[in-house]
Amino acid sequence: MFWYNNFMEQYLKVKVHADEKKEKIVQKSADTFEIWVKAPAERGQANAAVRSALAAHLGLPENKLSLIKGATSPAKIFLKRD
Repeated sequence: MFWYNNFMEQYLKVKVHADEKKEKIVQKSADTFEIWVKAPAERGQANAAVRSALAAHLGLPENKLSLIKGATSPAKIFLKRD
């Protein structure tokens, strides 16, 4: 966790299961999630669905989450800004 002028950043580790029949989020720890999405893993569709689901789960607007690693991998790291 990093603090900058009343601004907090946190890295979130996410394991993604794309192209699933049901959507589900399991929070394994404070900064680790496993997310199942219906969107296929092509043209960024699953990444967008994961970002949206994670933002909704955390009660944040989507623009507070940035995918910083793992665009083409099931293991992703998002940066959360408050």
